[in-house]
Amino acid sequence: SCLVDADHFDTARNYRDPVASQTPLPLLAEGRLKLLDKYVAELGRRREDERTKLRTAVYGQCRDADLSAGMVACDSPVGSGKTTAIMAHLLQAAAAKKLRRVFVVLPFTNIIDQSVDVYRKSLVNADEAADEVVVAHYHKAEFDDVNNPSARPYSFLWHAPVVVTTAVQFFETLAARRPSSVRKLHQVAGSAIFIDEAHTALPAHLWPQAWKWLQELQREWNCHIVLGSGSLYRFWELPDFVDPPQTLPSIVTDTVQQNSADHERSRITFRSHSLPLDLDGLVKFVKKTKGPRLLIVNTVQSAAAIARFLGETFGGEHVKHLSTALIPSDRKATLELVKLRLRQPTDVDWTLVATSCVEAGVDFSFRTGIRERCSLTSLLQTSGRVNRSNEHEEADVWDIQLRHDHLLRPHPAFDASARVLNELFVENKVSPDFCTEALRREIRQEGMPKKKEDILKAERNANFPEVEKLFRVIDSETVTAIVDGELIRRLEAYERITRAELQLASVQIWHTKEQEFGLERLDRIGGYDDLRKWILPYDRFLGYMA
Repeated sequence: SCLVDADHFDTARNYRDPVASQTPLPLLAEGRLKLLDKYVAELGRRREDERTKLRTAVYGQCRDADLSAGMVACDSPVGSGKTTAIMAHLLQAAAAKKLRRVFVVLPFTNIIDQSVDVYRKSLVNADEAADEVVVAHYHKAEFDDVNNPSARPYSFLWHAPVVVTTAVQFFETLAARRPSSVRKLHQVAGSAIFIDEAHTALPAHLWPQAWKWLQELQREWNCHIVLGSGSLYRFWELPDFVDPPQTLPSIVTDTVQQNSADHERSRITFRSHSLPLDLDGLVKFVKKTKGPRLLIVNTVQSAAAIARFLGETFGGEHVKHLSTALIPSDRKATLELVKLRLRQPTDVDWTLVATSCVEAGVDFSFRTGIRERCSLTSLLQTSGRVNRSNEHEEADVWDIQLRHDHLLRPHPAFDASARVLNELFVENKVSPDFCTEALRREIRQEGMPKKKEDILKAERNANFPEVEKLFRVIDSETVTAIVDGELIRRLEAYERITRAELQLASVQIWHTKEQEFGLERLDRIGGYDDLRKWILPYDRFLGYMA
């Protein structure tokens, strides 16, 4: 990693590349912790309710937790302020252990902006450039440097003191063997790392090998690691994942966890609708619930079909749509509009239709949540977007089933977890206390995929090309499709574009859909291997699903 990065850096410097030649800023952990303390204290003064008291307690415990262990867990409910609390812990660890960088690893691209915004407000000195202190790394936009030298500048180098990235980027970098990814790897050494929403970070069969890598980072690379979630299943306690099973110390005490659990039970009521719903039945069901409503479904196509039907039935002002069918800049604009509408107490008769990209880490609060049956952890995460600050005396989160057809598509990956969730409803075990039990049942029903042993064997044999091939966080190849016509024109004219422009104007498309959507390659004009033109309709409501 060091050699590859040095080689590429020298080449970039020779060609006077301004991006590659920037000198990264130091972390200055103690100073940034003081800034964060001040920011959190100011937030606490603005509101004095039970939720704020809970967040203050979680922040204090995370900030002042014992640092002797190199890997810890933070099992704290959704909405308890983990974004700032765990950052305080990471900075405290960085100061004590002389770490040089902080990584925040998030499950979805759309919550990066929210976290980055908080960190730039709370960690940056007045005389610093915020985008040099805290950097955001969106969806994968890397290229094979051998075949595509013109694309090198678009590979993020993780030079900043605080790096906010995705689980796809972080873990596939640990598994990588190609220069564009490997050159970042040495930046991880000597870092404080937060794996947020760890239950959704990786597919189950990848965790056994990822666990070994995290242990090595902690043991031999001087890293301090926090696994956190509002519905954390402790996979390291199950022999299917870690053999022999292990325990991790928690940085939140049992007392605070119990107080949080008591608060959760009074905040949300979980309900299940017994019969599958077709599109017409679903719309009638949604209309009967109290708004504003959040409806999360399992596939991009289902979300688009439902959003379009709701708009046609009740009018476009009564529905918003959010999924990875939208480019990041449009997702960001939609999120901001949703938050604005949620702040209007009289604006209640509308529904946000979304995929799981909003179920974790997004700071908004609806009156009613509706979740297509998926898993216990997904249902619990959805509840974190409902009645978030106890602003309503009662609030429901519904588990529903869809009657799948040519428009409402099933997601086969959730068959076992959906069956387990049904069992837990029957047994009255729908709560965070049963997340590990749910995982145990899912593995028992489905079995651990054989890929687990294949990856472990390839790693043992130092067969790194095979490790990279097998360790896919999203187990399907995607291509980057540029949606913005002006950006396509500039690329075809060989103009230089920035990394941010590339990310914000593109979507990720399954490679199996490449022919169906008629994607056109850009490699014939610009030397790119992984860029495509989107030539079909796209709009800011349905995205490429238009």
